[in-house]
Amino acid sequence: MEIQTKVTLTAKDEAFRDFSLHGNMWKVVLQVGTPLALYQSLNQIFKILDTMMASHISASSVSAVAYLSQINLMLSALGGGLAVGAGIKISLAYGKGDYKMVKERISSLYVMCIILGAVVLLGILPFTEQFLKMAGTPAELAAVGKQYFAVELVTMVITFMNNVYIAVERARGNSKRILNLNIIVIVVKLSLTAIFVYILNGDLVMIAFASMISQVSLFIFALINSYGRDENAFGFSLRAATVKKEVVLPMIGSSVPVIVEKMAFAFGKIVVNAMSTVYGALTVGALGVSNNIGGLTTNPQNGFQEGTASVISQNIGAGNYKRAIDAFKITLMINTVMGIAFFALTVYYLDFISGFFDGNDRAFHQMIMDVYRYEALGTITLGINASVLALLYGLGRTRLTLAINFSRVFVFRIPVLWFLQKYTDFGSKSVGIVMMVSNISVGIVAAFVGILVIWKLKRSNE
Repeated sequence: MEIQTKVTLTAKDEAFRDFSLHGNMWKVVLQVGTPLALYQSLNQIFKILDTMMASHISASSVSAVAYLSQINLMLSALGGGLAVGAGIKISLAYGKGDYKMVKERISSLYVMCIILGAVVLLGILPFTEQFLKMAGTPAELAAVGKQYFAVELVTMVITFMNNVYIAVERARGNSKRILNLNIIVIVVKLSLTAIFVYILNGDLVMIAFASMISQVSLFIFALINSYGRDENAFGFSLRAATVKKEVVLPMIGSSVPVIVEKMAFAFGKIVVNAMSTVYGALTVGALGVSNNIGGLTTNPQNGFQEGTASVISQNIGAGNYKRAIDAFKITLMINTVMGIAFFALTVYYLDFISGFFDGNDRAFHQMIMDVYRYEALGTITLGINASVLALLYGLGRTRLTLAINFSRVFVFRIPVLWFLQKYTDFGSKSVGIVMMVSNISVGIVAAFVGILVIWKLKRSNE
């Protein structure tokens, strides 16, 4: 159905577009990226606190959450990948000045997510027990987490819609709004979890309901802020939703590699965790804690990755290829400096940080430190990787991002861990060594790909 009302931008959206396309690029990248870096950092802190609260219920609860979260990550890659891939094309149309296309893509994306969510719920929710069994979930964890997983599944579908809204806000430069909304979600989630766990002595299902309520609060805000604004390019309108090839196919084409990439990465983590069990359950826990500590560095880097990808896409849409490359270079410098700074801080205070997770077990404490000392060596190269991914996402080269992240797990991680287990006697330190090898190697590969892509981009636009 064709849009009858003329589609326009608000004064704020018009001003941001002009700023993105013509303003000082350092200011653009910092204004867009800094709130998203904080947003990602808060998410990481939230995950840590949530795990600590789950541990108050029982040890099996922590194990169930840890195991089932990987399955949730694989499924959430469907909605998350669709939002990322489609967001690239929305930013492209925004930068190009095709506001009618912006509205049609946003409206169509919401409808696609509704359909996707319905398919996930109808296909899995009635068969939760069978699905967990098929996914190889240990019987004791499935018994503890079956109802938890069912509630989380419904929450995940709501999150599909919220991811679209966040992608839209990111495309229009509303990074501060994303940060503020995320703070509200975290406060609601942690407050409810604390009440359910510490006051009401609730179980895992209550933790899942806390997540659902927090996501519903964000969804209500998104609904109020998006629906029924026919003239606004960034508003949702059912009349603007379409199945036209030029609207839908580019979004699907960009999204499919991202979906596969995210699902494969989550699956790869499951494989690595399973392989790490040969060193004992403590090693798996130490690897998880090490990943959480590493996330204090990589999450803000990923925030700048997301923000810069939108800026690059907008400038590519407007034909500003030099500014797009400048945005990449600035992000590369920021992520490299952050990598060096957080590497120094986390290693220097590692003994103190590890104390929050060791449960007063000195052997576990030492194991965490042994694993992270190796993993930390990859923080700088992961900053390079995040910066190159921002460039590739912004250019819509999602097949290359798939290749890079696939190699990170299935070339540089799983085979290396297999080799270390079979031919060395490093013991539990092997899981830290393999993280170091994969994170450094993927940074080198990403740097090579980035140089090649920029060279080709300059040649084709001279």
